[in-house]
Amino acid sequence: MTAEQVISRGSLVDRDSSITAAEMVQHLVPPRQFETATLDSYRPDRDYPSQGGAVAAIRNFAHGFSAKGGGGLFSRRKAPVELPGVYLDGGFGVGKTHLLAALWHLAPGRKYFGTFIEYTALVGALGYAGAVAQLKGATLVCIDEFELDDPGDTRLMSRLLSELVASGSRIAATSNTPPNALGEGRFAAQDFLREIDALAARFTTLRIDGLDYRRRDMEGHATTTADSDLAAALHTLSGVVTVDGFDTVIRLLSTVHPSRYVRMVDGVDAIALTDVHPLSNQTDALRLVAFVDRLYDAQVRIVATGTPIDQVFDEDMLAGGYRKKYLRAASRLIALTAGQV
Repeated sequence: MTAEQVISRGSLVDRDSSITAAEMVQHLVPPRQFETATLDSYRPDRDYPSQGGAVAAIRNFAHGFSAKGGGGLFSRRKAPVELPGVYLDGGFGVGKTHLLAALWHLAPGRKYFGTFIEYTALVGALGYAGAVAQLKGATLVCIDEFELDDPGDTRLMSRLLSELVASGSRIAATSNTPPNALGEGRFAAQDFLREIDALAARFTTLRIDGLDYRRRDMEGHATTTADSDLAAALHTLSGVVTVDGFDTVIRLLSTVHPSRYVRMVDGVDAIALTDVHPLSNQTDALRLVAFVDRLYDAQVRIVATGTPIDQVFDEDMLAGGYRKKYLRAASRLIALTAGQV
């Protein structure tokens, strides 16, 4: 008997994934788990002094908002003007998004918080000029998980940010460096500054070291539920729960633009995926990464059968140019299947 026969709680396939440009803008706020994030609630790991240093640096950056006009780029204060951009570089789960959200909460006036893909999706929906018109005048624009693996999108964002900085907006961005990467990926800050060209001089870069907080209290892989235990596991869940085969979801993701994944999981409390298995197609894998990001932002619990879901990315994928994406997704999948939401 299949999971769908045991319990019927809906399917992702049946959910409305349509979203307007206005709704995209409304979603440019910190994820649910960071709705109340503050600098004081960030818990620096004493073994990594750079974490405490990052808190102090973000607090100092936030002081710029106390100046008249939000401490914009063209402020005429006699005191030295802080650089209008700050970039946080570090491994997975060291608290970069927490710090970014805390900064967003401290900023006055109109402000935006989104992932790199959410901003590029906004440009796709509104057009470049429309996106500039929407974001222009914001006191702060936060870009979480700035991605450097697509030159076209990176240049697009560099141009967009240049216009926003010129208009007085302040910018904060994060990106990931794989843990234990040694030489590979350890110069993400330099990569970031090189790719954004002339805008680089406007950014203060902060390196944050540390362990992935999602994995501090657990080891191994994502939690897997046996087929025989799935029905019982589903009955322990509450709220809106969907049940789908893994292949069904992979096919669904191929028919929905990633900018609409946020609507697909809106209001969902948990999803069940049956018969999880390794992926062989990188396009499918990248869509799954984007979907996992939306699940994590919405704190949607995952119950899965089959292969531990953090192991769906094969060795070739993990050795390729999208390594950072896959490692980030694996870290988040471990947390979501462990119920750490």
